[in-house]
Amino acid sequence: MADKLKISKVDDVQVVARGQASNVTLHLTAHHLIVVQAPLPPPETSQQALPTQKRTGAPVKTRESWIAYPMIAYCTFRPTSPGSAQASSIRLRGRDFNYYTLNFADDKQARETFESLKNLTCKLGSIERLYAFSYKAHGAEKQINGWDVYDPKAEWKRLGISEKGVDRGWRLSKMNHDYAFSPTYPALLPVPSSVSDITIKHAAQHRSRARIPVLTYLHPVNNCALTRCSQPRTGMRQARSVQDEKLVSACFSATSQVDEVDSVSPAASRNSPASSQADISTPNNGEVTDTERYEDEMLASASNIEIITEKPQVYGAQQNNLIVDARPQVNAYANQVNGFGTEKMEYYPLAKKAYLNIANIHVMRDSLAKVIDAIKDADVSPLPPNRELLAKSGWIKHITGILDGAALIARQVGIQHSHVLIHCSDGWDRTSQLSALSQLMLDPYYRTIEGFIVLVEKDWLSFGHMFQHRSGFLNHEKWFVTQNDALAGSAIQPGGNTDGRGDAIENALLSAKRFFNKSNHSQENVDEADEVTVDQSPKRPILDTLPQSDVTKPNETSPVFHQFLDATYQLLRQHPTRFEFNERFLRRLLYHLYSCQYGTFLYNNEKSRVDARVKERTKSVWAYFLSKKPEFTNKEYDGEIDDHVKGKERLIFPNLEDVRWWHQVFNRTDEEMNGPHNPAMERYLALSANNSNGLNTTASISSPPGAPSSRTVLAGLEAGTPMRRGSNGTTTVSGNPFASLRDGIAGLGIGKATGLGGTGSANQSGLASLNGNSKEMEMEVEMQ
Repeated sequence: MADKLKISKVDDVQVVARGQASNVTLHLTAHHLIVVQAPLPPPETSQQALPTQKRTGAPVKTRESWIAYPMIAYCTFRPTSPGSAQASSIRLRGRDFNYYTLNFADDKQARETFESLKNLTCKLGSIERLYAFSYKAHGAEKQINGWDVYDPKAEWKRLGISEKGVDRGWRLSKMNHDYAFSPTYPALLPVPSSVSDITIKHAAQHRSRARIPVLTYLHPVNNCALTRCSQPRTGMRQARSVQDEKLVSACFSATSQVDEVDSVSPAASRNSPASSQADISTPNNGEVTDTERYEDEMLASASNIEIITEKPQVYGAQQNNLIVDARPQVNAYANQVNGFGTEKMEYYPLAKKAYLNIANIHVMRDSLAKVIDAIKDADVSPLPPNRELLAKSGWIKHITGILDGAALIARQVGIQHSHVLIHCSDGWDRTSQLSALSQLMLDPYYRTIEGFIVLVEKDWLSFGHMFQHRSGFLNHEKWFVTQNDALAGSAIQPGGNTDGRGDAIENALLSAKRFFNKSNHSQENVDEADEVTVDQSPKRPILDTLPQSDVTKPNETSPVFHQFLDATYQLLRQHPTRFEFNERFLRRLLYHLYSCQYGTFLYNNEKSRVDARVKERTKSVWAYFLSKKPEFTNKEYDGEIDDHVKGKERLIFPNLEDVRWWHQVFNRTDEEMNGPHNPAMERYLALSANNSNGLNTTASISSPPGAPSSRTVLAGLEAGTPMRRGSNGTTTVSGNPFASLRDGIAGLGIGKATGLGGTGSANQSGLASLNGNSKEMEMEVEMQ
């Protein structure tokens, strides 16, 4: 790393944070920027006023802040000409939302510091030069092997599935043992026992990246399955796969084989606390919210559609089985142009399909950027963030939507005793969010520290969430900006304006940037964003040639895992006694996602980590957490499960009226992010939620900025059987590949009234007509 350091130590630097300035010394090492602040002089000069260390001759301890280079999210260098009254400065924005301005007495030192930071952050040349590959643990952490916490076979055995156990309708397939079948899937695949590996291999051709429907959770009481996959390869010709249809059908009927299992292997014998079937059959009516009631009505309304033919009743047909497509409908239909799309439900008779309005990675990245814009002056000003910009970010709306979708899934599995299959596009972003959060609501085990570790390992790491692409561990040169002081304000980026100059120019540039982004990436705006996209930034030579898999593509970064942790925080805050871990555990986990001190989150999938021998060459982040377990343990935790006692139930659900800013993660106070504390209003909201009297509670003055006015994320339903065509209905002409795309998009009602309920007949795409007593629902169409 020595070749990348232009300077290793800089004295007499002024650092500004939260409006407070202090003099420090900078030390630049191979993996950290160390900010050393000497102790402040005592207010008095008398001997009695001196610190104990001074009186005894002991050395005075200095204050050190270690900043890991991957934690630098954005760096701006502002050089000044000789003789300028202003000091050359470097402004840093951290991925942990800490902000620093460093003012230098010497421009040459400032420039060398900037170049060193740039070289050590985005010009490493290989992911194997990150700190994780040289970090050595100490003390208690050294004695713990964090890689041993998650054992796939042990977790599936906990859920009742093992090679030597009773057949519960599922088996563990080793067909992906060498990752040749599906490189982004885990080596061990839980699949229906009734489906052979040969059938599965054929079915894989119908799913993006061969990410077939596989089990991710089996309910220990009612044996209902939560499965996940990627989008189907239907295309504009509405292609089908008999093998895929058989596999999905088997996922929805696997538990038909276990009628006698509970007498042999009772749920109570498993690790996960269980309740009786009667206990979870129906929720407490006093706790059903308007949103839940509305969504249940929508699901029920799709069951009342007349079907073309009467078929014998089979297991699963009486359940409200769901295929959950997490995408906005327009995105799902638009993907047909690329040969993908969504299920044609006449071929999947055992389920309905629910569309969720969860936006793509580009929308989420833009949302966080607006949050950053609202808090961007945190280094130079102690003032609170711009709450208007916070509201415009849409961040709270997105978190609420994700929680709503996960709660819908949890209700279907835990209360409606139904099976659910989840997918988005490739099934590694929104699918992981929904799958993991719904399991948090369903299973108390995942709310323990060990269980949460298992959940992250299983549903995020082993199922191939692209941590490296989404997090951008090797940074990017476009995030290191040099500004010309002579044109102050003309090159200022979001978060770069410290003295109020150039606000109008900054806003104009941002508006123009958004306009040209929409113009230049129109295909991207329509297409679903889980697909790997081509980086549109100018191609320039990099100091060390990076393997293509290691290159950070700014267009592929997105705070997907951050949103999962934020949603988990909401559940923890609303159910403070039901989680073994505390808020700091989540915040610290987000920090170590980006610190690259541990190998846990490196690379994009299990195969890549195995190929890189990450377990042998790096430490696991779980060793860190387990070695400091008391620091991350919730003192209010109550692990007792009793469905007859309020507050001790097995299942938990979010209060969508009470989603607030996770202020700690943004280094702000609750009042700064969420507004003044209003105990009277909060008591009223709590009483209203408990009574569930059907009144729509409007946002109060204590509501966080950006709280959504529409509470449901459910965007529409398609029946799982062919529908009888109305008098105005027509049959799609076979052989016309554009007909299904045309009819599907036409059925979305773009440009018409936004309500999905109506009096029109079912359209050609098979979208269920949701008339009756259902309320009109607004459908959000994201074009980015």
